[in-house]
Amino acid sequence: MATKPPSKGADKTPQSREDRLKKALKANLARRKAQARARKTGQDRQG
Repeated sequence: MATKPPSKGADKTPQSREDRLKKALKANLARRKAQARARKTGQDRQG
């Protein structure tokens, strides 16, 4: 009773969290790049 065996679910959670964060970061970066391109092309058309 002194020690508990490590739970198998605990090993999976950090990895799935990292995968989720990687996907969110990639989507955020893609969105920001698209916004930057849109701003750049918008300025070229006006000037």
